[in-house]
Amino acid sequence: MTGSTRSTGSTRSAGPAGPAEQTGATGALGRRGFIGAAAALGAAALAGPLAPLARAQPAAGRPDAIATPPGFQPEGIAISPRGTAYTGSLIDGSIYRADLATGAGRIVSPSPGQGAMSAGLKFDTYGRLLVAGGTGGQIRVVHAGDGRVLAAHQVATGATFINDVIVGCGGAWFTDSFNDVLHFLPAGRDLTGAGSAPRPLALGGEWAPTPPGGQYWGANGIERTPDGRALLVVNDNVQALFRVDPRTGRATRTVLDGGAVGNGDGLVVLGRTLYVVRNWAYAIDVFTLDGDGRRARFVRQITDPRFDEPTTAAMYGGRLYVVNARFDADWSDPATASTIVSCPL
Repeated sequence: MTGSTRSTGSTRSAGPAGPAEQTGATGALGRRGFIGAAAALGAAALAGPLAPLARAQPAAGRPDAIATPPGFQPEGIAISPRGTAYTGSLIDGSIYRADLATGAGRIVSPSPGQGAMSAGLKFDTYGRLLVAGGTGGQIRVVHAGDGRVLAAHQVATGATFINDVIVGCGGAWFTDSFNDVLHFLPAGRDLTGAGSAPRPLALGGEWAPTPPGGQYWGANGIERTPDGRALLVVNDNVQALFRVDPRTGRATRTVLDGGAVGNGDGLVVLGRTLYVVRNWAYAIDVFTLDGDGRRARFVRQITDPRFDEPTTAAMYGGRLYVVNARFDADWSDPATASTIVSCPL
């Protein structure tokens, strides 16, 4: 996730943003204003570039868009093997579950408390949801069936934004966009025993440090390399992709042969193909990766007129399901809503 200072009701083209706009979405942007507004809304609730795609056709009778509830600002997404999608709210941390076959859904996990957020989320190897808690500095483990919070770990305080998560390399890895650290959650069935608590891993090597204070966005989206031995992390502050050794935190910059990762948010790796969801560029850039993630060759760009500050994506049934966070919408209006849209790979 990356916030913005755009006013509501701003206009845009359906295609990628120009260089000035892309630069404006990274660096010192006053994104704290956006996050503060989201936190306030949560408290109130508790008190070769392709041309833009034509409107995508639904696959196998599935709807091509899933509506999320009014007043629910989605950010992350996880999809079960049976085609059930889960997304979390930046406004109050609740989690919405929807059937991709019908589009029907409901809130399965209510807000866990004042100031809570849900950003990136993934399934662990036991079918539980792992949730990045944004400014709340929490990692939560949620029962996907009944929405119970099975465990909550406070991994950071102060200026923090626990943003995204990937499962691999021995456990789950969470980014903190305001601090140069990954949080590692062991991949065990036991959520409370010895060795089950998260631990931090400092980012070093070629990693570009993030200025302190929460005004700049550093680590954002995270994935595994195709060989499964390392992690890939987008650094929004320098608009670059890094390969991270999960044992040491040493980062090396991935060489890009064409394309861009500026405004990079969610990452998806399928085989050796990397999809970079670029929120304020209203696009997804597609790359072919080397097995170790040290080089990425640009293949094409996916655009769609339905993209509205897309943040994350997940695959199901040969399609990408893309979350629209709609950062420049007026979320103080309880009727404001968003969508998860389906598009071809």
